[in-house]
Amino acid sequence: MNSSIFRDLGTLVARIGLGVVFVAHGWQKLNTNGLDATRAGFEGLGIPFPQASAYYATFVELIGGAALILGALLPVVGVLLFLDMVGALVFVHAENGVFVTDGGWELVVALGAGALLLAVSGSGKFAVDGAVGGRRTKSRANA
Repeated sequence: MNSSIFRDLGTLVARIGLGVVFVAHGWQKLNTNGLDATRAGFEGLGIPFPQASAYYATFVELIGGAALILGALLPVVGVLLFLDMVGALVFVHAENGVFVTDGGWELVVALGAGALLLAVSGSGKFAVDGAVGGRRTKSRANA
């Protein structure tokens, strides 16, 4: 299973799966709640700089999620999404235990770890990054 085609397909599936979840959360902040409600919610949670944080979380999740799906700018986008999830962990979920049903951190850790993994491992062959700049995994470039 160390074949490059399996790595590329696995990366594609991971990018799409994570990207869809991030887009859904960004879309929810933008359209379902609205940025004012998101800011107010962040303020109520004691998140520093609630307006800037609401804009950051909304647009990094929405645009960053779309970029994951496309496989575009993964080193930057993956780190931005990881930092978004670090903020969610530290300011909201850490004190609630593991399970998401209790408001816990399992989802934000999974999303953050996945985004960071993609940032450091690359986009794979089936991606904008792979097509325009040859930015693929280091192992693929050396294969």
